[in-house]
Amino acid sequence: MSEALASFGYELGILKRVRRSGWWHAGVRDPESVGEHSLRAAQLAALLAAEEGASPERAAFLALWHDTQETRTGDLPLTAGEYLRKPEPRQITADQTAALPERSRDLVRSAVDEYETRESPEAWCAKDADKLEMLLQALEYRDVGVRPVDEWIESARKGLKTETARKVAEAAMTLSPLAWRGR
Repeated sequence: MSEALASFGYELGILKRVRRSGWWHAGVRDPESVGEHSLRAAQLAALLAAEEGASPERAAFLALWHDTQETRTGDLPLTAGEYLRKPEPRQITADQTAALPERSRDLVRSAVDEYETRESPEAWCAKDADKLEMLLQALEYRDVGVRPVDEWIESARKGLKTETARKVAEAAMTLSPLAWRGR
């Protein structure tokens, strides 16, 4: 049991090194890692859920697990979609967690399943947080001179489902990424 948890812990550490590869297409030399993306997505999910009347804890939890499969696949950019079959996140998670003790295995699998089915308000907040995090990252990259990020911004905006996420996106579009200073 302890060895399986330690082994999975080491696997999760890969997320700190896997880069969000789509940003290389925009010219970002050193894009953020999947782990960095997931942290801010989880934080945003909690905030969105609080405003939407959902469980912030559950939304953040779902967002924490939403990209853990990328320890096995890497971050596949949208341009790969035409050439590769999209991996099924639940199958990868099942493989990743096969050796875990039952409670831990069920915990992770149920979180990934809930995120993927999007049948709960928390899952929608987590998905919106994933998109909103990408939008904020695109705006930050644009602010430091990376110009071809409009497709990421537009894709994120179009994918938002909750009213709160749409309002946050609109506000982010009018603020400088440095606007948080002094607020």
